[in-house]
Amino acid sequence: MADRNTHRQVIILASAQALFQTASVLVMTVGGLAGGQIASSPEYATLPIAAMFLGTAAATFPASIWMSKVGRRVGFVAGALAGAAGGLVAALGIWHSSLLILCMGTFLVGAYQAFAQFYRFAASEVADDAFRPRAISLVLGGGIVAALAGPMLGRFGGPLLEPLYVGSFLLLAVVSLVSASVLLGLRMPQSRLSIPKQGDARPWRKIVSQPAYLVALFGAATGYGIMILAMTATPIAMVHHNHGLAAAATVIQLHVLGMFLPSFFTGSLIARFGVVRIMFAGIGLFAAHVVMTLTGTAFGSFAGALVFLGIGWNFLYIGGTTLLTSTYNPAEKARAQATNDMTIFAVGLACSLGAGALLQSFGWQTLNLLLLPWLAVAAVAIAWFGVHRQRSVAAVTK
Repeated sequence: MADRNTHRQVIILASAQALFQTASVLVMTVGGLAGGQIASSPEYATLPIAAMFLGTAAATFPASIWMSKVGRRVGFVAGALAGAAGGLVAALGIWHSSLLILCMGTFLVGAYQAFAQFYRFAASEVADDAFRPRAISLVLGGGIVAALAGPMLGRFGGPLLEPLYVGSFLLLAVVSLVSASVLLGLRMPQSRLSIPKQGDARPWRKIVSQPAYLVALFGAATGYGIMILAMTATPIAMVHHNHGLAAAATVIQLHVLGMFLPSFFTGSLIARFGVVRIMFAGIGLFAAHVVMTLTGTAFGSFAGALVFLGIGWNFLYIGGTTLLTSTYNPAEKARAQATNDMTIFAVGLACSLGAGALLQSFGWQTLNLLLLPWLAVAAVAIAWFGVHRQRSVAAVTK
């Protein structure tokens, strides 16, 4: 049973997650609009969003290694301060009509995201084995706040100052500073803070070649990549099909709720049914997203598809994270976690960059049909691992 201090640390991490996701969703809501008003060509409008994912991919491995030396609290506070700096730089870029400076700002927000991705691992480190899946779920559940606050702050800050969206990114800086103050209260267990002997660590290749590690990574990367691809393309597709910005923002809000609302029970579902079944259910929900896109281009079709997309991401991402935590010991966690998250965000970067071109070339419905082979490979990998693990357990018990 988790003690009071464990619950307190999980609450701090969940609060920090809510604030970080608010900043991230804010960029997803207005980043393309801000870029579009100063870009020399419409094709460059989404560069601020891509720059955020580039910042995350670039900073993930250094962030993990650095935190293995200085501790989670120092690293998390530093990451939040990078987010505050990113908000200020992005606002400056809009003020000076410089797409480059705007992208530099969102790159720093991406670095903040790199640190924040380890909140869920910190939750696993403060919790015991029984509470761990629920702790990870509760921390990711903090993103429910972002579903409402991110788009709301983006729209509220848009016309607050001139030029448009300067106020949005200044609000992002404030949110990041609040997050840094919250994280000052984080206290990781002393036994977890001690730096393990590197002699206890297996070679990197041996860690990442484990079947459980590979399936956890592939499952989470599939969930994140498909989610980013469809989420980035959705507002553009909706405008193309004569839906207004307000309708697109509502669909994104429903999607983000779908991403994080299930977090309050995903951990319990994993404990009851096992991580393999929950990850497989995530694949099924992604398939339901694809089917829903084929029902038409009315608001209900977009909304239903994006809700399925969000819940599918939740099951795959939390399932993959839970499975990953079983594949390394304390001496190996920095490299194991960094490799996982750096790969996931590299996939996210590629999908965010390719979303516009794929949508332009194939259209909304065909774009989603192209996801089915990816989902099929992921389903086969998860099913194979389930059979492999059952055989391994059977062999041990004989």
